[in-house]
Amino acid sequence: MTDSLIPPSITGKGSQFPPGGSVLDHAFGTSDPYTLGVEEEYMLLDSETFDLVQHIDTVLAAVAGHELEPRINSELMQSVLEVATPVCHTPAGVQQQLLRIRRYVTDVAREQGLRVGSAGTHPFSLFERQRITAKDRYRQMVDQMQYIARRELIFGMHVHVAVDDPEKAIQVVNALIAHLHELVALSASSPFWRGEPTGLRSSRHMVFAAFPRSGPPPRFRDYADYAQVVNQLEKTGCIQDYTHIWWDIRLHPRLGTIEIRICDAVTRLDDVIAITAYCQALVKHYAELVDRGEEIPSFHRILTTENKWLAARYGLSAPVMDLHTGRRNRLPVAAVVRRTLKTLRPHARDLGSEEELAGVEEILSRGNGADRQLHVFNVLKAASAGGEAAGARPGDPAFGGRGDVVEVVRAIAEATEVAPVTEPEPAAAA
Repeated sequence: MTDSLIPPSITGKGSQFPPGGSVLDHAFGTSDPYTLGVEEEYMLLDSETFDLVQHIDTVLAAVAGHELEPRINSELMQSVLEVATPVCHTPAGVQQQLLRIRRYVTDVAREQGLRVGSAGTHPFSLFERQRITAKDRYRQMVDQMQYIARRELIFGMHVHVAVDDPEKAIQVVNALIAHLHELVALSASSPFWRGEPTGLRSSRHMVFAAFPRSGPPPRFRDYADYAQVVNQLEKTGCIQDYTHIWWDIRLHPRLGTIEIRICDAVTRLDDVIAITAYCQALVKHYAELVDRGEEIPSFHRILTTENKWLAARYGLSAPVMDLHTGRRNRLPVAAVVRRTLKTLRPHARDLGSEEELAGVEEILSRGNGADRQLHVFNVLKAASAGGEAAGARPGDPAFGGRGDVVEVVRAIAEATEVAPVTEPEPAAAA
């Protein structure tokens, strides 16, 4: 194959790669350990049809000049809005920031005749109808990956946790691989794809699995081992920098954080905060094991990937392998999460996040985002079946049809959006 058939973004011709690799100049240890940042990807929705709309430029124009403008960004598709918190010390701080951001985004969207929603996939929109955002990074992604990139109509939540040492960060990531299935089950919110229930609780993972350099990260011996791999990818032109590595968990050296990327976009803000507290306490737990020189649990990639698949398929009821005990019988992932919670509660006390971590138990009790979407869909489907039996015809409200999945999107939007603060009415004069 000649170079003329290969995009310059693949060959690397004309690109400048940092000497020694982009990860050698890192920020680990430059901020307080365990500080947090959270990124969310929202759907931009038509306020009547609840289909995706290509209006990111409209929203960005509307927020220009506002103090929250730096927190609101575009993504690959023009129907996606990304938000990011500033650095926070606690999950409660993250909640305060995201409450403010969600409220502002909700208000801006409604002024433009739009709604916003947070879930791992849009239940019925088609990727063929989406437009790519006009940025070089995204053009190059489509240039390289073609159909794989154009199909990537998915939405995630990323949790950053600061670590004070790069060698420690490598070992903590190695340990977190064994918890991927717990995070998938807690955050799963994508049971639909292209208007159909897929039978999966997280369809997003199946879509994103087609990306190169995705999935569970490999285990590295140390930071030099990691830097050597990234540098090889960079200097050969395979990637521009480490941000083109999309593992479920990755280091973000420029920020000095571990970035936990495996979660579906989460609908309810309380659930976002609970999962954030879970991630922060997990990182602290394993960082302290490393500090004490204790052994980090390690399991074969085949086993951790199987558990991840089971969690994506079945959600909170997934029958997963109990890797930490090696027992023969499988157990529900919810039981694994509850056992992990016992380990994490002392760390949450130290971090001042006990109340937020308790929200994980609430997710286990009432279900995740996928459970709520399927509940709405199944209730409407049952009502539709009753209407059909009573003689309703397609197009009648009692018949349902595609209206079932449209109502799922409406429910997502209503649970995502934060109503603006209303000023109290002035007291009547005596």
